[in-house]
Amino acid sequence: MVDLAEKEMDNPTFRSDTVLSDVHLHCPSKRHLMVRLNAVGQPVFLSYFKLLWRTEDLASGKHVREITTGREHRCRSGDELCDKDRSNIKNERELNSEGVEALLDDDGDLEVVRRPRSASDLEAEDLLRDIVCPVILMKGKEDAFEDEEQECTCSDVVKIEHTMATPLEDVGKQVWRAAFLLADYILFKRDTFRCCSVLELGGGTGIASIIMGTVAKRVYCTDVGEDLLAMCEQNVALNKHLMEPGGGEVKVKELDWLKDEFCTDPEAPYSWSEEEIADLLDHCSVIMAADVFYDDDLTDALFRTLYRITHNLRKSCTVYLALEKRLNFTLRHMDVTCEAYSHFRNTLNDLENLQDGKMKYTVEPIKLDFCQFLVYERIEQL
Repeated sequence: MVDLAEKEMDNPTFRSDTVLSDVHLHCPSKRHLMVRLNAVGQPVFLSYFKLLWRTEDLASGKHVREITTGREHRCRSGDELCDKDRSNIKNERELNSEGVEALLDDDGDLEVVRRPRSASDLEAEDLLRDIVCPVILMKGKEDAFEDEEQECTCSDVVKIEHTMATPLEDVGKQVWRAAFLLADYILFKRDTFRCCSVLELGGGTGIASIIMGTVAKRVYCTDVGEDLLAMCEQNVALNKHLMEPGGGEVKVKELDWLKDEFCTDPEAPYSWSEEEIADLLDHCSVIMAADVFYDDDLTDALFRTLYRITHNLRKSCTVYLALEKRLNFTLRHMDVTCEAYSHFRNTLNDLENLQDGKMKYTVEPIKLDFCQFLVYERIEQL
C-alpha cells in the first residue's frame, strides 16, 4: 500500500509501507511453511542458493570451465547434464529434424508439441541451473529438507535465513541481487582476496561476507539492529562448512554509520573489543558494501564512515561497492529517474575529488563480464 502525503501540491511525497526484494519475485516458493518468527514478529524464510562449483575447488584454487554465451560469461562445474535433460534436448532436436510433417495428425491438423521446460531453460541459459526458491520450514519438519538434499550437497549450497516483505528500515533482512553480484566477483577474483582481512559495511543477511569467508582470513560483517545481526550470525553458523576448508572466519559486529565510534560497550550485543578494533585497523585491506545506497542520508553517513575508517587504517585499502540502479517514475521529474543512484554517484565524485593532504581516493568501474558462480538473475541494472 502506498500513501500520498500532500503537504504541498507541487511537492508530493510518497511513502511505501512494504519493500520486497526482486530476488524471489520470479521464483515461487516450493512450500508455504516457515522456519520461525523473529523478535518483531516477521516470518523468517530459509532459502538455498546453488553454487556453480564445489567448495573443494575454492580451497584448492582449481579453476572451473568457462562457457561464453551471447550476452555474458558464465561458469559451471565440470559436471555433465543429467540424463533426463540430455534426453529432453535430444528428443527436441530429433523432433525439429523431422520437419513440420511430424507435427500433423492423421487428418492433417497441426499438433502443438510443448517444449520441455528443462530443455527450454538450457537453451536459454547454456547452463543447467536450479530455480531459486525460498524453502520455508516449520520446526520439527526436518523431512521437508529431503527433496533439497537429494538435489544438492552441502558443499555446493549457501543457506540463508531472511525475511521477504519488510518495512524500509528492515530491508537488510532481505536478500538483494547486488550481494550476489559482489559474491560472484569475490569468487572470480578469489586469489586477490586470499588471506585478506575484510570489513563489510551493511552486511545484512551476510551472504557476501560468507562467500568472502571462503577465501579471506577474517571478515568483519557489520550492520545495526540486534534482530538483524542475530539473523546474520545464524547464517554464518549455517554456512561454516563452506569456510572451514580455507580456514576463514566471519565475525558479526555492530557498526552504526550515524555514530563516530565503534560500539565497545561490553554489555551490548555484537560490540567490539579493543583487540578486534586494533586488528581491523592494523590488517584490513578490503572494505565492501552491497545494495546500501537507497537513502540519501544513509549514503552520506556511509561515506563519512568510509572516510573515517580508511583514514585510520595502517595500510592502503580497496573498497568494493555493488548496487542495483532502481528506476522509478517520479511526479517531480515527470520521468523515470534513479535519484538514489544519482546521489551516490555525486557523493562518490566528491570523495574522489577530496583534497585534504592526507588521503587520495581513485575510483574505477568494474566490467561485469566476469563469470556467474551463484544462481540468481543478473540483470542489466546491476
